[in-house]
Amino acid sequence: QVQLVESGGGLVQAGGSLRLSCAASGRTFGGYAMGWFRQAPGKEREFVAGIRWAGDSTFYADSVKGRFTISRDNAKNTVYLQMNGLKPEDTAVYYCAAGTFLLSTVRGYDYWGQGTQVTVSS
Repeated sequence: QVQLVESGGGLVQAGGSLRLSCAASGRTFGGYAMGWFRQAPGKEREFVAGIRWAGDSTFYADSVKGRFTISRDNAKNTVYLQMNGLKPEDTAVYYCAAGTFLLSTVRGYDYWGQGTQVTVSS
């Protein structure tokens, strides 16, 4: 079992920045690929960014490419999502997830956090 707790969400104006953190506990964090997903009201949960267990491979949804950066610190059991140039359409609950492989599908991840709200005002 892996327990995940997100933090760092909040209210920010368009063009601003936030850094989300996801702290993991339980089984060896370093062995898992990590992903960030988001879900806006009335919409399905969607992939945002993912990072391989070693941190040597990342990929992003087209909608955030060039604005968001995912990283991880295995010594601290933490994964981060740096979000710059935020837009109102980035408003959502953001979730981190852990899985065996670096995938972009909800079904590809085994463990999920409770989420943190990000609201971007125009």
